[in-house]
Amino acid sequence: MKIAHFFGLTVALAFSVFSAQAESPPASVTAPNNATAIFAGGCFWCIEKDFEKLPGVIEVESGYTAGRTKNPSYEAVSAGGTGHAEAVRVIYDPKKLSYPQLLEYFWRHIDPTVKDRQFCDVGTQYRSGIYWQNETERKAAEDSRDALLKSARFKVIYTELAPASAFYLAEEYHQDYYKKNPVRYNYYRASCGRDARVAEVWGEKK
Repeated sequence: MKIAHFFGLTVALAFSVFSAQAESPPASVTAPNNATAIFAGGCFWCIEKDFEKLPGVIEVESGYTAGRTKNPSYEAVSAGGTGHAEAVRVIYDPKKLSYPQLLEYFWRHIDPTVKDRQFCDVGTQYRSGIYWQNETERKAAEDSRDALLKSARFKVIYTELAPASAFYLAEEYHQDYYKKNPVRYNYYRASCGRDARVAEVWGEKK
């Protein structure tokens, strides 16, 4: 359970416990000149913010993927029984940003050395993952992982690489959470130690 959820979200949940929806994608997803990529990097609030800072990214949506249950709710995913991971769908302009560049950026914003967790969040729902949508993405994802292993930076990488499956949008209050609730979000991120651990793992200041 995220620390920030103790600071007001439980009240919101009492009035708005809706299942996530695999609804029709917004126009930004289906626009002919845009492309999408799906990643899991622990708390979707955080990885959403990270990707939205990247030039060439148009929009990032928080959601659930790689699980067994249709239209899962946040409560069900958080309980760990649906098989889903908290994930994001990144909508980007391929003329400005390539999929390999997205992969490079993704790796450097997670901790690939841990299994079924990211930072202070523990459980399969917080696993890291790259969910490829075609053979080009599959090869790029595998090549990027293999290059990291070959570099000897990491002895093992636990990040899941798997074909994309249904992506369910998370409840509306999760979308752009860092913008809607900056105090709670910043408290959670700092308390969880995400940026400190990323800097430790990659030797880079974020």
